[in-house]
Amino acid sequence: MANRGVSYDPSVHTIADLKELGCRKIPVMYRDYFNEGAMDLVTLKDNEAAYDRYKIKPRILVNVDNIDLSGEIFGKKTGLPLGFSPAAMHKLAHPDGEAAVSRAAAKFNLCMGLSSYATESLETVAAQGTGNPYIMQLCVLKDRETSLQILRRAEAAGYSAVFVSVDTPLLGRRLNEYRNGFLLPDGLTWPNLLSDGKSELRGAERETKEAQNHDFDPSLDWDSAIPWLRANTKLQVWIKGVYCAEDVQLAVQHGLDGVVVSNHGGRQLDGVPATLDALRECAVAAAGRIPIAVDGGIRRGTDIFKALAMGASFCFVGRIPIWGLAYGGQEGVELAIQILRDEFKIAMALAGCRTIKDITRAHITYLNSEGILARL
Repeated sequence: MANRGVSYDPSVHTIADLKELGCRKIPVMYRDYFNEGAMDLVTLKDNEAAYDRYKIKPRILVNVDNIDLSGEIFGKKTGLPLGFSPAAMHKLAHPDGEAAVSRAAAKFNLCMGLSSYATESLETVAAQGTGNPYIMQLCVLKDRETSLQILRRAEAAGYSAVFVSVDTPLLGRRLNEYRNGFLLPDGLTWPNLLSDGKSELRGAERETKEAQNHDFDPSLDWDSAIPWLRANTKLQVWIKGVYCAEDVQLAVQHGLDGVVVSNHGGRQLDGVPATLDALRECAVAAAGRIPIAVDGGIRRGTDIFKALAMGASFCFVGRIPIWGLAYGGQEGVELAIQILRDEFKIAMALAGCRTIKDITRAHITYLNSEGILARL
């Protein structure tokens, strides 16, 4: 039918379709690792549900010809105001792992974040790029030398920024890992945790005394962590795992380059606010003084629109590229991008926005306690 638009796959028309079909190809132990989170999954589920609590308020009779979908981060223009969050161990979903995800990101000029616990080296991942920006995620470890070598390697490989996970003084209690006895399979390693790129920390070895050097450092605070990072890298320094306005204010005071409103995909402290709800207060606190990105719960193009309208300067997704990777390798990740891109374009057009800058809080409303649509 005319005007219907493109169908990219006969079985996958939404990210929900991609999740269902992709997850069928992942063994239960690893599927649960990717899809579940901490404790009772209250926050994990609320991350998605939050996007349904806010409604788009379109403006009509606006010229929406030649819509510009591009975003910007680290001073670089990207194909969308959307990137891939750092997420561990992509090769559990598909043998091509993070390298395939990187190639898909590069094809569409998207920003890609890489986890310190990736199953591909940071050099190989960056080498797939075509000028699109890359981010290195860092958990500051008790063994500072490990963290330092990650920073040095990321600089040498051309990464634009480091996202420091600040919500991991301890690991959240992820019950699926206990129930399934989660272990890395033989042959998979974390090549970014040792300078020789041949980390042997896998499986039960994580519980050994040697592996304890790679435990998170719970002693970090504002006055020790930020100066240490600034002294040891020329990369932009963003903190990932911000929940509240007070910490956004502190990020501004400490001269950070950006913040990511994130609850680790519901994988750390269960019972914290959904990231979209947290963004609502964090964006006000940022007041344009610092870039503020968001991840967690985005599943549709309209979700991207809502997050930008709530004040995010950029959005990230972590599980979606994994589901695409599981479904069809690099082509599955590209399929995910195409779906989100088309949905986002339609949302912009129907809401009366030609560019990202046109998307404002005036485009969002919600039902108040009396069941009446209200402004933010």
